[in-house]
Amino acid sequence: MTDQLQDLKGRLRQFAGARDWDQYHSPKNLAMALIVEAAELVEHFQWITQEQSSSLPDDKKQEVEAELADILIYLVRIADKLDVDLYRAALAKLQHNSDKYPADQVRGLSKKYNEYP
Repeated sequence: MTDQLQDLKGRLRQFAGARDWDQYHSPKNLAMALIVEAAELVEHFQWITQEQSSSLPDDKKQEVEAELADILIYLVRIADKLDVDLYRAALAKLQHNSDKYPADQVRGLSKKYNEYP
């Protein structure tokens, strides 16, 4: 895990510990909370165009930033509880996707991996 993610993990442990919230932070509960935050993120983009979603007003962008932070916090907490190195896992997944979607075969296509030649 990168130094910054390690630092965040430690700060989140301290935060939860100081409030005796660790008892509620099971992987199941954290996963459910993460999905709630992801839904709150999606609400900001519901009913707006692609163009509008790329140029949010400052106040809306700050709200989106807060939702992204909530998602990251829950993600880091779940990874901590399950002893998952998020950085390593992300690199492994990137390699898997690179193998699954070779750039020379899928460039510019939005098809699923089993839909291209």
